[in-house]
Amino acid sequence: MGTAFIILLVLAFFILMSSFFTVKQQTSVIVERFGKFTSVRNSGLQLKIPIIDRIAGRVNLKIQQLDVLIETQTKDNVFIKMKVSVQFKVIQEHVYEAFYKLEYPHDQITAYVFDVVRAEVPKLILDDVFVRKDDIAIAVKRELNEAMTTYGYDIINTLVTDIDPDIQVKNAMNRINAAEREKTAAMFESEAQRIRIVAKAKAEAESKKLQGQGIADQRREIARGLVESVEVLNHVGINSQEASALIVITQHYDTLQAIGADTNSNLILLPNSPQAASDMLNSMVTSFSASNIIGEEMKRQPRKVKKTDNTDINYNPSDTSEPTETAQ
Repeated sequence: MGTAFIILLVLAFFILMSSFFTVKQQTSVIVERFGKFTSVRNSGLQLKIPIIDRIAGRVNLKIQQLDVLIETQTKDNVFIKMKVSVQFKVIQEHVYEAFYKLEYPHDQITAYVFDVVRAEVPKLILDDVFVRKDDIAIAVKRELNEAMTTYGYDIINTLVTDIDPDIQVKNAMNRINAAEREKTAAMFESEAQRIRIVAKAKAEAESKKLQGQGIADQRREIARGLVESVEVLNHVGINSQEASALIVITQHYDTLQAIGADTNSNLILLPNSPQAASDMLNSMVTSFSASNIIGEEMKRQPRKVKKTDNTDINYNPSDTSEPTETAQ
């Protein structure tokens, strides 16, 4: 009797202890009685009828993440691999639906992600896939929310975390990018070269302008100096023709001296004689005198002026009388 009592006491203790169970935070427990749903128990110490009630399962209420890797084709026939991360959780008020309506929720979510991505990406070219990846993620979230809310799941967010084209496509894109940058660099370099050429041309034009002004000023001063030299020579009894010839001879020898002072210059003197300078001076004086005489004769020579009535007028600049008309 004593042994049987002890056994019964131990069994009663274990049965009593099995009546209590604990539920962790952010977890729900499904309790069934004889295989039929009885209740959902939340976190804390819970009680159930021993042997009759049993824990059918535990549902995680935390936010979970499912990474889905999809291979699809773009509008420009480029195959890419996309990684879509789906963040979801079980709605606490719909634990029953989440536990009993879906046996494999991850597979269900993956199927919806595949369906949406393979419907959206083929509408876009490769470049637009990178630009509009957020639009793809929003479309996935919208479709998943409409489908999974019925099963007690809430889609928190969907993210397109990776877009991976074929290695050859990536290399081609890198070459295109490099070529575009080289083109831009060449354009900037050409523009800089053009600016340098224009600036150089402007500087040369300004230099030529200043150089011309300098030459003009130099010649003006030379002419002024020649006038002063002729006036000085006239005061000592040398006429204008002789003074001009003397100045030309002086400049001639000054030029020879300047050329001979340069060590890098080559000077060729034509056959000359001791009388060359004198002959040059006499020739210049004679030329000046002859030109002066010719000018005076041209002033005294009468010239004809044609009138509108076919008559000629004999006009002599040195004659103060009235001009005479000659009939034609």
